[in-house]
Amino acid sequence: MSQRINVTKAFLPPIAEFNERVAQIWENDQLTNQGPLVLELERELKKYLGVENFHFVSNGTTALQLALRALDITDGEIITTPFSYVATTSSILWEHCEPVYVDIDPDTLCIDSAQIEATITPRTKAIMPVHVFGNPCDVEKIDAIAKKHNLKVIYDAAHAFGATHKGKSLYEYGDIAIGSFHATKLFHTIEGGCMIAKDKAVSEKIELLKRFGHNGDEHIMLGINAKASEFQAAMGLCNLKYIDAIIAEREQITAWYDEMLPRTLRTPNKQPQTTSNYAYYPVICTNNAQLMKVMNALQAQDIFPRRYFYPSLNLLPYLQSRQRCPHSEKVAESIMCLPLYSGLDKATVVRICKIIQKEIA
Repeated sequence: MSQRINVTKAFLPPIAEFNERVAQIWENDQLTNQGPLVLELERELKKYLGVENFHFVSNGTTALQLALRALDITDGEIITTPFSYVATTSSILWEHCEPVYVDIDPDTLCIDSAQIEATITPRTKAIMPVHVFGNPCDVEKIDAIAKKHNLKVIYDAAHAFGATHKGKSLYEYGDIAIGSFHATKLFHTIEGGCMIAKDKAVSEKIELLKRFGHNGDEHIMLGINAKASEFQAAMGLCNLKYIDAIIAEREQITAWYDEMLPRTLRTPNKQPQTTSNYAYYPVICTNNAQLMKVMNALQAQDIFPRRYFYPSLNLLPYLQSRQRCPHSEKVAESIMCLPLYSGLDKATVVRICKIIQKEIA
């Protein structure tokens, strides 16, 4: 029986290195509540990413919810993209706001900035775009629209760790940007996420919100528990040592796919002046029938790509209103991400590409 090849595989550091960090937890006798490893990881990530006002939190979904709270958005409409993981929409709905979907640019798969302004109403409070597969949105145009209409911008940058635009981390754009450090991500802390705030006062508010809203015995505001644990930080500190090598390896795997995949398969266009993090390898088939044919052929050989993202979020069954987003709906029916992770060898990539070539010849 052949080895199962999944769409991704979590990077694990040498276990001896992780055990050294775990031993520190025993020595420090602190498991959570902004322990020394959490604080160390925050310092190291700020340095690596070149950002300020950085918060390591329990996960990326909670980070989106806290971002809305930190910007005092508790109702109204949030303009967002239908082409994302469901957590983007879930966070909006969970905070009693209404998602308003703007269709995507079919070339980049990010929200179409040219359509945003037409959807703004007196109830619009913010824009929540997504840097899809680590590819930047049109950040300059979105910023100009937000300033013109006095709106907040929250970037779902779950895929954007290590990606840059015009020499800046994608985490630096927007009023708040959030990242995900889930085990499936490029950089992971088992579970986890981050928040980066543009404004220092907002950052100080996040610090309170993520710790129940109190300082010692002084209860200042409503908050929740979004703290990360020392064990999460231990994994992050170990993995951060290898992140440049991980990205370089993924770049090589991406180059193999670029070289061997049929030219009839489309990949999203990259924004100019952007440095990729090679977090995903999405391919867009001609239609759903071709997608399913290819996926079935791969799965028959124990290779499991992922329909990512599917479905288009404007079609979720529990939404109260429907908005058509034809580009997103079409792409969601025909896109998949191919296996891409540290340790994926060239022979396996060759095998994947040969199966795909055979099915769409």
